[in-house]
Amino acid sequence: MEDIKKIVQEKYGEIAKQTKEQNGTSCCGTTSCGSEVDYSVFSESYDNLDGYAPDADLGLGCGLPTEYAGIQPGNSVLDLGSGAGNDCFVARALVGDTGYVAGIDFTDAMIEKARENARTLGFTNVDFIQGDIEDIPVRFGVVDVVISNCVLNLVPDKAKAFSEIYRVLKQGGHFCISDVVLQGELPVGVKEDATMYAGCVSGALPREEYISIIEEAGFTNVEVKKEKKIELPDELLLLYMSAEELDKFKNGETGIFSITVTGKKPEGCGCGCSCS
Repeated sequence: MEDIKKIVQEKYGEIAKQTKEQNGTSCCGTTSCGSEVDYSVFSESYDNLDGYAPDADLGLGCGLPTEYAGIQPGNSVLDLGSGAGNDCFVARALVGDTGYVAGIDFTDAMIEKARENARTLGFTNVDFIQGDIEDIPVRFGVVDVVISNCVLNLVPDKAKAFSEIYRVLKQGGHFCISDVVLQGELPVGVKEDATMYAGCVSGALPREEYISIIEEAGFTNVEVKKEKKIELPDELLLLYMSAEELDKFKNGETGIFSITVTGKKPEGCGCGCSCS
C-alpha cells in the first residue's frame, strides 16, 4: 500500500506543475501513458458555478461534488484530495464569510499551489493541509459536510477512508463524493498497471462493493445522485490488453462509471466520539 501511495504522490506532484490544458491531453494528468488522452471524458464543466477559479481547475475531477452537497452559509466543509483548490473555492462561495472550508491533499506541490490560489483570491476562511485520507488530520465530529472529487479511488484502504469521514463528521452531518466505480472485472493488464491506478481506473471498486463499504462505515440515506459511463479510447486500452480482451471489455457487461454519491451520519451515532 505504501508503494501505491508513493506512486500517486509522485504522479500528482507532476500534475500540480501542469495546466488544465496540459492535463487534458494526457492520461489522468500525466504524460507517461504512452498515448495522449483527453481527460475530459471524466471531468465536468465548472464554468457556471459561483466561486469557480479557473487557475485552481486542473481538470482532474469526475463530477461536481458540491452540486448535491447541500452546503449552507456558515457550514464547515472538508474537501478530501483538494488538489489546487477548485472544489474548495466553489464551496467557499456557498458557506460565505461565516463558514469555513479546509482542503486536505497528500501531495505537497498541490498544497502549495492551493495556498497560492487562496492568497491570490484573498480568502481567509479557506485552509489547505497536507495529510492522508486514511488518517485525516481533523478532530472528531467537527465537520458539517465532506466532499471529494475523483480521489477515493486512489486510496488503497477505502474502508478506512470512509470510517475516517464518519469520524470527522458531526452527528447529522453528511458527505457528497464524486468518484470512479466499476461494473464487472477489469482485465488483469489494467488492474496491475501503476499508471492506470494513478489515472483513477485500476484502483476503482465495483459499484456494489463501494456502496457496501459506505454503509458498513455507518452511513444512512446512501444514494447515488448522478452516474455517467466513462469511455476510454481504444488506443489507451490496447496498451494494457489484447484486441480480443478489448472486444470483450467493450461489448460485455464491464464498464467504468463516474458516480456522485451522498450519505448521512445519523444523529446519536453512538460512536463514542463526543461529537456535537
